Amino acid sequence: MPGDRLDEVLDAAYVCLTRYGVRRTTMDDIASAMGVSRSAVYQYVHGKDDAFRRLAGRLHERALLRARRAAGAEDAPYAERVRGVLAAKLDLARGLAGDSPHTAELLDEKARLFGDICHAFTGDLRGLLIALFTAADTGARSPAGVEPAEAADICLALVAGLESAPDGGRLLAPAADALLTGLLGTPADAAGEPWGCRPDHAADVGAGTPVRDTVRALRPDPIDGPRRPAVPSCRGLRGPER
Repeated sequence: MPGDRLDEVLDAAYVCLTRYGVRRTTMDDIASAMGVSRSAVYQYVHGKDDAFRRLAGRLHERALLRARRAAGAEDAPYAERVRGVLAAKLDLARGLAGDSPHTAELLDEKARLFGDICHAFTGDLRGLLIALFTAADTGARSPAGVEPAEAADICLALVAGLESAPDGGRLLAPAADALLTGLLGTPADAAGEPWGCRPDHAADVGAGTPVRDTVRALRPDPIDGPRRPAVPSCRGLRGPER
């Protein structure tokens, strides 16, 4: 089916991206990774630029769908929903950064081909977070008087820092819990826990520690080696190595 073949084209484009980067990849490379002729690839994309733009769009759309599902889980505590939104962004960034030095190009908001896609993705996540903080009445409950938009920006800044942390995936939950407690004091959710903060996470960040100091303690050390996390659904046919 056409949709399946387009997915194969985008999977092949991703394979080529990991090897050569956007600039050095050719349509011949993509065709070779698929095991088809170049003319066959042109049936589904207009060219290399179109393939990479569609690839970036697919990855960001899937991450955004995951974030929307997390934000819309009305039976979950607000903290869990916020963490779900942040995890969608963090997992996308860490997955792409780990596969190859080139794949992080798909996250560049200044990139000519897909910068607008990246920018729109971040804006959509910010909108989800603002809606969650507004529903939680952040402005009235925050000890520091932080408004929903400011709270959303702070959370996105936290994720940006964790994207380069060797153990950023594990640190997200305790860091987010500490941050949300700082933004909202210690409000209880329906389950009686502060914004859904789990006891094991509270132990990780240190009970009774000022939030500012806790977040500083969670600041990652420099990366001392490459990471190789997998990107789900981006691994397709592998073409011959050059």
